[in-house]
Amino acid sequence: MRDTIRNKIKLFFAFLIILFLLPYIISVFINGKNAVQGADSDNASVYLAEMLAGETDGGCEIEALKAQAVVLRTELYRTEKEKQTLLDKCLTQTQMKKKWGTKYEENLKKCQQAAQETKGIVLWYHETFAWTPFHQSSNGKTRDVQEVLGNADYPYITAKECPLDKAAEDEIQVHLIEYKEIQKRCREFLVAEEQKKAENGYGYEDFEIQEWDSSGYVRKMRIGETICTGDQFRDALKLPSSSFSFYESPHGLKIATVGKGHGFGMSQWTAQEMAKDGKNYEEILQYFYEGTELHHLDE
Repeated sequence: MRDTIRNKIKLFFAFLIILFLLPYIISVFINGKNAVQGADSDNASVYLAEMLAGETDGGCEIEALKAQAVVLRTELYRTEKEKQTLLDKCLTQTQMKKKWGTKYEENLKKCQQAAQETKGIVLWYHETFAWTPFHQSSNGKTRDVQEVLGNADYPYITAKECPLDKAAEDEIQVHLIEYKEIQKRCREFLVAEEQKKAENGYGYEDFEIQEWDSSGYVRKMRIGETICTGDQFRDALKLPSSSFSFYESPHGLKIATVGKGHGFGMSQWTAQEMAKDGKNYEEILQYFYEGTELHHLDE
């Protein structure tokens, strides 16, 4: 009888130990030990370090990484309903090793440091979280939200000079796309053309840029009889930027793009160059989101 009770007690405590260790075992199995340890014991900082790994080159200057950490944290709090979409961008230990190779340990520590040293800091505007869009590089100048979208809710997202972006990696790209492929990808917003035109397809004369915004991004363009925005065209064709121009080619439409991303908010390339020049993350953020303020939250 005593042996039976003793065995039950042992089984009970064994169960408690397994229950306690199970989350750790699962995390190690999925992400590896380092990902579980993170920058500190706080889950928010761990997630943020993993998001930084997905959204940046971990070899960036630490102040540029800090600026990006504040931007990402602000978006996590601001877009509560879309939080999982942001968290899906976290990289696992395996993905980090594949991305960084021999720089894995060094870059991971920098991401963890950036998350930890900005812990709880977000960008604040009028008693709420600011909208903090960012992109890899502009065409040399970021875009003004009010001018492009007609939205006055974000007066701190204005056009900022970023001349150093012109030296960014893959800043200028040339894409050659067949006209039938363009017609296929843009079908959702193309107006119905007369049957003969629809059968023959488009040619170079059917593409016309009609208007640019003040930063040099295509604001309005024509495809046949359809008037659309440069952003619609960029998204449909998965172009790196809506700062583009057209050139004729016997094999399709040649599209030259400048920059990478939508062009709103912080340019990661310029942020990195500012950090190299001695600017701290507060100065970087104030340049791109002028009028916002840093606010500390308890995570």
